[in-house]
Amino acid sequence: MIGYIEGDILQKNDDRILILANQIGYEVLLPTIVMDSLKERKVGDAVSLFIYFHQTEKQPKPVLIGFNTDEEKEFFQRLITVEDIGPMKAAKALTVPVYDIASAIEANDLDKLQKLKGIGKRTAQKMIASLAGKLDEFVLSKIETGRPTVKQDELIQPVLDILVEQLGIKPVEAKRRVIETLTLNPLIITPEALLEEVFRAKLK
Repeated sequence: MIGYIEGDILQKNDDRILILANQIGYEVLLPTIVMDSLKERKVGDAVSLFIYFHQTEKQPKPVLIGFNTDEEKEFFQRLITVEDIGPMKAAKALTVPVYDIASAIEANDLDKLQKLKGIGKRTAQKMIASLAGKLDEFVLSKIETGRPTVKQDELIQPVLDILVEQLGIKPVEAKRRVIETLTLNPLIITPEALLEEVFRAKLK
């Protein structure tokens, strides 16, 4: 099974590229977020992609779907666990960065999810029902950008413990509030400041 390819671009199309690697040409389908990142690349330029290999009885012709990072591929694999979202539909839906989609799922933001290509209200609801509370690492990957170095566990866990154990808030809801707060205030570096902001947001 193919999981990673490095090679030169032989051809570029609207939603896929042809990569020459070890004298073999691989046609790779690219989600919009990946294609956009390669828009400056020309034929002959080097490229490296993490690959999701898709082949089933209903899809006997192998399809290679490419990603810039292992994180993008991992999110894609989470997405296809949702009922009615297969690999092709998931690839088309990745029109914005994965942390934006993850944030929308964790925030119960149906409107934002329905703006993704091919995602209607019913499918958006299934995405939230299946994945909410399971995408912390994808949301936090954005939050950590530009934030002073601080360990996630040291910042987040004490606040979750207070919200869940002392205030009786359900773990999923507590996690959602913390992630929303950090998304809006990425420079928070202490549990005390985070807890204060969580309460302040709830009072608005």
